[in-house]
Amino acid sequence: MSGNLCHEMLNVLCPMHIVFNRNGEITSCGPTAQKIFPQGLIGRRFLDVFSIKRPRKISTLDALTANTGVRLKLQFQDMPDSQLQGVVMPGPDAGQMVVNLSLGISIIDAVSDHNLTAADFAATDLTVEMLYLVEAKSAAMEASRRLNERLQVARVEAEELALTDTLTGLKNRRAVDQELSTVLNLGTPFALMHIDLDFFKAVNDTLGHAAGDYVLQRVAGIMNNETRKVDVVARVGGDEFVILIKGTEEHAHIERIADRIITKLQSPIFFENEVCQISGSIGTVVAGDYSEPTADVLLGDADAALYAAKHAGRGCHLFFSPMMRDMPQTA
Repeated sequence: MSGNLCHEMLNVLCPMHIVFNRNGEITSCGPTAQKIFPQGLIGRRFLDVFSIKRPRKISTLDALTANTGVRLKLQFQDMPDSQLQGVVMPGPDAGQMVVNLSLGISIIDAVSDHNLTAADFAATDLTVEMLYLVEAKSAAMEASRRLNERLQVARVEAEELALTDTLTGLKNRRAVDQELSTVLNLGTPFALMHIDLDFFKAVNDTLGHAAGDYVLQRVAGIMNNETRKVDVVARVGGDEFVILIKGTEEHAHIERIADRIITKLQSPIFFENEVCQISGSIGTVVAGDYSEPTADVLLGDADAALYAAKHAGRGCHLFFSPMMRDMPQTA
């Protein structure tokens, strides 16, 4: 077989081959080997370029040629992290040796690092099929990751929506129940305000529900502005609101918050050139006033304090006292 024909055959069947002569000098290499390893392999001694780690450390040409047909584990010395496999066999010419190399477990990184394509591997090399499978698996995992992210976002949004009043953007009664349970379990100080809008029915009856909805949205903005982000502001009924004030039980501080809200609610609200005039009545309970507070008791007593405030003339704020439990819950 002529040298040119043999070289052409090796390029097709073993594109990562390296040929060296009886002196260990590299005389030729396949197209993929040229692509992966830096230029200048030709003329260099094979054992100066590659370190052979197994089956045993080989440092001489005689030891290498004595291991023909044996699977070798090699390392390209210019790439300390490289992990190669190979087998050495006598070439067609006297004293000539052919080493066929493969990238082993580093194939995936090599494909990326050296822009390898299917044309860089032998037609019968299963590496190409393996790479397709890896790529398909990677694509499937990426698609799964993105889907999980979307599902997670959707779940969070759904949970948030389930705790939100859609008209005002405030929390709803379910959110209040959850927050109350949390602060009661933690034993942290807090106060609970129950707020009812005075004269709101007149707005709905005279100006319509669109005006009423607008007023509720403006009221939500007022309550958000007069509280902190850590506090919980919720709409729990048509014109009823609850504010959970966290971290304080100081009556004077709570009174100031209530007074600011009442003052803002008394300001006229304009809707389509019409004036919507409302006010707010507020009843408040302080958790520290109870030896063993429960959510039901606190909500019930805040409601009693609210209606006491309405009986006191509306547009005012009262803290709960036990005698309020016997007062009528109408105003």
